[in-house]
Amino acid sequence: MIDTSVIISTYNSPEWLQKVLWGYDNQTYRNFEVIIADDGSTDETKQLIDKMRKEVFFPISQVWHEDNGFQKCIILNKAIVASKSPYLIMTDGDCIPQKNFVENHVKYREEGYFLSGGYFMLPMDISKKITKQDIYTGRTFQVEWLRKNGLQPSFKNNKLKSGMFKSKLLNLITPTTPSWNGHNASGWKEDILAVNGFDERMQYGGEDRELGERLINNGVKPKQIRYSAIVLHLDHKRGYVKEEMIVKNREIRRITELEKRTWTPYGIVKKEHS
Repeated sequence: MIDTSVIISTYNSPEWLQKVLWGYDNQTYRNFEVIIADDGSTDETKQLIDKMRKEVFFPISQVWHEDNGFQKCIILNKAIVASKSPYLIMTDGDCIPQKNFVENHVKYREEGYFLSGGYFMLPMDISKKITKQDIYTGRTFQVEWLRKNGLQPSFKNNKLKSGMFKSKLLNLITPTTPSWNGHNASGWKEDILAVNGFDERMQYGGEDRELGERLINNGVKPKQIRYSAIVLHLDHKRGYVKEEMIVKNREIRRITELEKRTWTPYGIVKKEHS
């Protein structure tokens, strides 16, 4: 029986999504399903998913709605409802997982907690260079290979060089507060349903974190695994970003914090909490 659902959001990026799905086909832990939360892509994405279903070991389902601008929260809620397991990992269709990514989310999961993972941002030239073979051999996560392909030296490169002991230490000492990140976070489905999923009024800008803030208000604690569960974040343009979205989301988050809200009436269930 499948015990984990990986929910991957996407929008008209089949080239990147294919690389991400190759990454999941290379996982050490294999008892999971993948749900593509598709925010209105054209038929090209559906054709890719149909092709990949024949290639990978895990089941893939696609949840889709018509394109109506950036409506990631709506499609993520539909994917949450469609998921078939008690534990949900959420990420994006431009984030290639390290081969122990799912394994570590499963390893560190704990009742009463959600997990906050990390990402490693790649420039566009390296993002485009990555091939299927690069992903299956794991060399995309080797700093030496990335440096040969133009990666600049940085302290952040430690994310990819951490062994198990070092990653645990860095998780403890990092000044970054664990939060629910759209690119890499996981939690129990019952906890997410208890706060009514994502607030569907929200578009781009902190919409993922607001879910995490309601989880925390409801007694779920965040746990840092940003050096243990890592994705390579492929570069892309962000033409959907609008200032009014960010302003609106900031106000919703302000009220969530001020009133210690645990429920949104604009989530999976469209009503005030009884």
